[in-house]
Amino acid sequence: MLRVRPLTFEATASYVQRLATAYRLTLPQLLDGASVTLTGHGTLPTAELHLSPGSCHHLAALTHIPLPHLARALPRLAPSDDAHGTEAAARWKRLEAEQQPVRACTLCTRHHSHDATDTAWVHPAPHRLICPRHHQAAPDPRLTTTLRTQGVPELAAAHHAHQRLLRQPRAVTAWTAARAITTRWYDHQRHLTHRWHTRLTQLCAANPRLATTGSASPALLTRDLVTYPESVALARTLAALPNRPHRTTDDALNLIAHQLGLPRLPLNSNDPLRVFLTHTPLSSVRKAGSVHTPCGVLQCQGWPCQERRS
Repeated sequence: MLRVRPLTFEATASYVQRLATAYRLTLPQLLDGASVTLTGHGTLPTAELHLSPGSCHHLAALTHIPLPHLARALPRLAPSDDAHGTEAAARWKRLEAEQQPVRACTLCTRHHSHDATDTAWVHPAPHRLICPRHHQAAPDPRLTTTLRTQGVPELAAAHHAHQRLLRQPRAVTAWTAARAITTRWYDHQRHLTHRWHTRLTQLCAANPRLATTGSASPALLTRDLVTYPESVALARTLAALPNRPHRTTDDALNLIAHQLGLPRLPLNSNDPLRVFLTHTPLSSVRKAGSVHTPCGVLQCQGWPCQERRS
């Protein structure tokens, strides 16, 4: 019996496909052998496999992994409806662009697949943007291969700083705001353009395939990676700022400029960071996605969808 462990945040279809590969079966053959009826057609990363409650139990029995453990690792394992029947069924469902998984680290995948495959797809979590052990990242689902990041050591340092950020009570709110702000700066070429251009050049040099990806430009495909160190630095600073009126906007901007390694931050009145500092008391924001700030910085879980896919 093969024990194929799921990756953290792995797509359900990805795990079932890896399980099938380990048994040298196709995905439909594996589900049929587990008495699960499959309907529809789909392909990762543009589609996900949704399992009924009955098929979830069948999968747990097949893998000899308790269902609660599988559910913790596979965020989309729970069926999309409220049915409580015992029918074991699976169906493909197309995903919107912002819901699509990305390629997992190939070496981590091979280890979890008993060397049967190096291909897996995981739903991205901000604090797991890169694999610091193997220096790989896939910041966009349009990338069919992972990117090598060993030539940009500040990315691994940012990953470790992000783990420390998670201990802060304001971590989610601060990260959401910081990620939206740096995305806006990147798109409008403000404040950190030279540094980000250098980082983009380094990533392209280490990953020549970026230049041959026809779906989007390298600048767009690597945006999350290019801005990651500054996003983390900004988030850590925002999370530690005292609430108004115990801080002034100018004092906060001076501190943020120092943390970003800039002599100053000349922001106009419409800059998203200035608006956020002026109008958003951090203690009043309960959770990212639960409120809207006046500048629209916190528009959804993660960062503004239209900016991520624009």
